Amino acid sequence: MRTSRIQSYGMDVYTPAEDRYEQMPYHRLGTTGLQLPPISLGLWHNFGDDKPLQTQRDIIRRAFDLGVNHFDLANNYGPPYGSAEKNFGRILHEDLLPYRDELIISSKAGWDMWDGPHGIGGSRKYLTASLDQSLERMGLDYVDIFYSHRPDADTDLEETMMALHSAIKAGKALYAGISSYSAEDTARAQAIMRDLGTPLVIHQPSYSMLNRWIEEGEPNLIETCARENMGMIVFTPLAQGLLTSRYLNGIPADSRAAAGKSLTHDMLSEETLGHVRKLNEIAQGRGQTMAQMALSWVLRDQNGYSVDSALIGASSVKQLEENLAAVKNLDFTDEEIELIDQYAVEAGINIWREATDSTKK
Repeated sequence: MRTSRIQSYGMDVYTPAEDRYEQMPYHRLGTTGLQLPPISLGLWHNFGDDKPLQTQRDIIRRAFDLGVNHFDLANNYGPPYGSAEKNFGRILHEDLLPYRDELIISSKAGWDMWDGPHGIGGSRKYLTASLDQSLERMGLDYVDIFYSHRPDADTDLEETMMALHSAIKAGKALYAGISSYSAEDTARAQAIMRDLGTPLVIHQPSYSMLNRWIEEGEPNLIETCARENMGMIVFTPLAQGLLTSRYLNGIPADSRAAAGKSLTHDMLSEETLGHVRKLNEIAQGRGQTMAQMALSWVLRDQNGYSVDSALIGASSVKQLEENLAAVKNLDFTDEEIELIDQYAVEAGINIWREATDSTKK
């Protein structure tokens, strides 16, 4: 364990809640031994250098107290790129190091990270170098899951999968996964990895009430992952904040949409906002917030198929606690699903669609 680079800063000693594993159920990924909580904490936003470290620490501590033992990162989470891993590494070593073997820590590479032709994509050179840098930033010898963050039409699928396989064989990751791959490419990638002896265990696609692409096709991605014995963890289940109370009365000045950060004004049509208001009314009838119902919905049973975990971000402990309460009400009546389907429609917010649709060699 690379502990020498991380120093103690005299913080109060953290002792996690003794009942943390009584707070929520855990889902096994296929027939593997890996289990995830139904809601995991993603560090895409709110864990860069633009946010107070103490706020980040409070959120991570509280998440672990409430049974969230999975923390999801990527090389370029920040800002600036790399800072989320660096900040998480500091908090890990100051607070959670005695509990490292209880944690599932994941990272990814595929989107842009540094300048030049080998700072983006699916090449073995980029993925290998990026994983080494991620481990260095977090002060770890290995991550539990390492993902190919996106398909890359300019790199042979075999090369990308070989990079994941090599990371496992080198002991730098325990499990391999993919993110934003189509159903067809998912099946192809799994076939390659099985031949290599390192099957993929998990897929991480975007999915929400307003972004339902994983339900499309025959077989769709949900069915494909089940058939390929892969678990599924979805990101942006709250549509980057759109499926919360934040946009019910317009676009707040301090919102992600106002700043143009992956959610833009043109995505927030009056029709979409009208659908969100209707969905909010349904949530109120269920005794849930809009965000809670959105999380419950992505985790619902779909004719025997289901998502294993949903990734949420959090800007405060209060927001974290509110969203984690979604696991208390995951059941829907047929009437509720029918009503929700009237308003849970595609809203043109899947900014990862181009990457998903890339056809790999």
